Amino acid sequence: MSLAETIDKDIVASMKAREADKLSVLRMVKTAFKMKEIDKRAPLTDAEAQQILTTLIKQRRDSIDQFTKGNRPELAAKEAEEIVVIESYMPKAVGDAEIRPLVSEAIDEIAAANGSRPIAKDMGIVMKASQAKLVAAGLRADGKLVSEIVKSELAKG
Repeated sequence: MSLAETIDKDIVASMKAREADKLSVLRMVKTAFKMKEIDKRAPLTDAEAQQILTTLIKQRRDSIDQFTKGNRPELAAKEAEEIVVIESYMPKAVGDAEIRPLVSEAIDEIAAANGSRPIAKDMGIVMKASQAKLVAAGLRADGKLVSEIVKSELAKG
């Protein structure tokens, strides 16, 4: 069952269970999926759906920062609850221990291809390769964490 079908099924279940908050979040996700499908003029793949969910989570995190700075803890808490619902449809996020070997592998591959180890100015190339390795492995990681690990690995060189 695709991610979009799972969301549709859970919308019906939330309606029956009268879970208004969860239903609201799921409808918002479904709307985001539908907008992307219309733009693309084709059904979404699961990878594209996960990318949309990642974007929605990032938007919520930015909102939490803004609400916290604006002294609106009740709105920040609502955004945090939405993140929990959205993340339940994402693959488990990995931590430092799982990311570091993939980053090292990406650096080694780039070094082998270029004949020299990448330096700090090659950060973008290493980030792109690292993110591709994470996606290929079916993993999800916070971009900031990956960026910090790439910086530290490049500094070792």
